[in-house]
Amino acid sequence: MDISLADIAGLLGGRVLGDAQVRIRQIATLDKAQAQHISFLTNSKYRAQLAGTQAGAVILGCADAEATTLPRIISDNPYAYFARVSALLNPLPEVTPGIHASASIGSGALIDETASIAANVVIGENACIGAHSVIGAGCVIGANTVVGKNALLYPGVVIYHDCVIGDKLIAHAGVVIGSDGFGFANEAGQWIKIPQIGRVVIGNDVEIGANTTIDRGALDDTVISDGVKLDNQIQVAHNVKIGAHTAIAGCTGIAGSTSIGSYCRIGGSAGILGHLHIADNVEISSFTLIGKSIRKSGSYSGVFPFSSNEEWRRNAVHLRHLDDLAKRIKELELQVNALSNTE
Repeated sequence: MDISLADIAGLLGGRVLGDAQVRIRQIATLDKAQAQHISFLTNSKYRAQLAGTQAGAVILGCADAEATTLPRIISDNPYAYFARVSALLNPLPEVTPGIHASASIGSGALIDETASIAANVVIGENACIGAHSVIGAGCVIGANTVVGKNALLYPGVVIYHDCVIGDKLIAHAGVVIGSDGFGFANEAGQWIKIPQIGRVVIGNDVEIGANTTIDRGALDDTVISDGVKLDNQIQVAHNVKIGAHTAIAGCTGIAGSTSIGSYCRIGGSAGILGHLHIADNVEISSFTLIGKSIRKSGSYSGVFPFSSNEEWRRNAVHLRHLDDLAKRIKELELQVNALSNTE
């Protein structure tokens, strides 16, 4: 694509300063950009690169509107604007509708004529695939599962039976939706499997990263609401509910029956124990372990700072005795109060 700044602003909004007829072919970082590129500044630590960039144009926030004489588009949210420009310049390849000859389609399955079914796909009985959806090579979709419109399933995605998927799902390679939750009852030292008879229900405009697993509910459904963004290698256990527009970074583990609110942001490798409630608009830092419910919006961290191995071992020894130390301090406080009362 070759497009002018004026045309970009006409499509996406924003205010153009400088030569609006500069033509752009691609987006790039400030230090790598050339004359055919548009770049962007969204983090103050890269401001020094703005002076030396070879970009043909840049995307800036209002506060940086006069920070360069390069042709530029000014936006209230330059990072979101960059995302939209990148999507404009890098559209997904066109897909030809149809069903590959090697695909296996179960009886009663309904596949919209505009959908694309790639090689070696297996679609179970009475499943439904919506309009303009793309099912990549080797995907498996279980019986009675419904996939909405404009879904994009990359190769190797597996969706078990009876799941309900909304419109515009993006599921990257290796995603598993609807696998059994980890449910077992112990009897006489042996584990008895509890049938997982719930579903996974996913709303509209959800994206799921590679190798993420979403377990089906034990009795009730596991629910992923509209606009949720899940990174790679996340574990979502049975009966979890994730509110609208929450974003969760990679390697996070969410134990069963936990409810996470809307508009939350959860950092990578966080751990959330089961049967908890997380309020709306909560931000959880990377590697934080959440062991009790969070009832109030805000930012929460529980990361122990790293140190040298020798120092960490000394601190670990002290940590083991914190409870005893707290008791001794309480006893000393009582003694001090008793002495104060005798004076």
